[in-house]
Amino acid sequence: MKANSIFEKISKNPFLKQSFGTLSLRVFGALLLFGFTVFLTKTYSPKLVGQYDFVRSFLLSIGSMCLLGFDQSIIYFKGKLASQNELEKLKNIYAKMVVMLFGTSLLVLLIIAIISKETINNYFSDSAVYSILLKGTLALFFSGLSILNTEVFRALDKLYVAELFRNIIKYIPLIIGSILLFYCHKQDYLVDVFLLGFVFLALLSSAFVFIYFRKNTVLKTPDNFSHKEIFLKSYPIAISAMALFLLMCFDIMFLKKYRNDETVAFYSVGVKIMTIISIIIVSINITVSAKIAELFAGHKIAELREVSRNSARLIFKITFPVILLISYFSEDILSIFGHQYVVAQQAFLILIIGQGICSAFGTASVYLNMSGRQHLFQIILLIAVAINFVLNRFLIPIYGMTGGAIAFVASSFFWNLVSAIVIYRKDKIKVFLH
Repeated sequence: MKANSIFEKISKNPFLKQSFGTLSLRVFGALLLFGFTVFLTKTYSPKLVGQYDFVRSFLLSIGSMCLLGFDQSIIYFKGKLASQNELEKLKNIYAKMVVMLFGTSLLVLLIIAIISKETINNYFSDSAVYSILLKGTLALFFSGLSILNTEVFRALDKLYVAELFRNIIKYIPLIIGSILLFYCHKQDYLVDVFLLGFVFLALLSSAFVFIYFRKNTVLKTPDNFSHKEIFLKSYPIAISAMALFLLMCFDIMFLKKYRNDETVAFYSVGVKIMTIISIIIVSINITVSAKIAELFAGHKIAELREVSRNSARLIFKITFPVILLISYFSEDILSIFGHQYVVAQQAFLILIIGQGICSAFGTASVYLNMSGRQHLFQIILLIAVAINFVLNRFLIPIYGMTGGAIAFVASSFFWNLVSAIVIYRKDKIKVFLH
């Protein structure tokens, strides 16, 4: 009877219904990633898994620079235009973003091509790094386009399509490709298959975007936003996004330099499992981000407080039991990937518990961007990146994976705490659990 009342409450509350719907897709995606990671670690050598995780981190960090924040600013523009009843301008804003994305991707490719092969290989003490980075750079535009398209789906209120691409479809090319490579005994091409998958994802998602824009005839009105205006509104978000990705990538880069591919593989497995917790935070924040932008633009502070409070409470109620379970069974979970992966247990526990603490800060990660205070969030995150870089630089050579985990948690706690304090001081809104 109690269960029926809960389901009835969810079905009648649009916010809860949408949150649990997107969360379900994200959980399924996390389980899919978990299963694929098990397959990968059981059938591929730690060295090849480490190379894959290294290029994945490269795409996350450099790709965020190329995107210039468009993946988040498209939601900001949608919220702003919705409050002004001018959604017809969104289509042309997207087109201009694609052109600028291509330009930044091409620029990075030219930079990598100019740097000598010996310089990059000598820095990482690995003769294969330059080739991996060059291939990764060629995939930057396609990776960025697939990410941007996913957010366009969200801006067009195709939330479930966006979550399908974000959490399930994006893994399909890699899963199929890695299985084929294994049975054909061509495992050395894992990185190539991973990167080619983004070409497929970019083309498929672009086809969907084209269809949705074509169906929605109101989106044909010309806009009055120039490339410069879009850039000026987006680049602070780009710096914030880049900072967030750097926080997730510095540890991988330093482990690659001071340890080896195998250590990168062991540590990365722990990071991937940590996403089981982070998807709860992200999925709820994704649901409310456009709403925050719209409510803030409309000066509806009371409703904004309500959304922030409900989000923080929902995040905590779901994450707390997950943290307890994963922490208690940490050794058993890591051993699923292979007995050698248990060496990452200490770092894994630090990451999991740290993520749980950060989950108490609710919508802090999106509020400043969605309320037009991108510059403030940018400064906070850049300070966090500096802290993360220094901690990784000095802790990883001594403590390895544990040092990387400490650096990540310390810097993440810093920016969440400072963001929550700034939001409360500016708007008297408590985005943290209360």
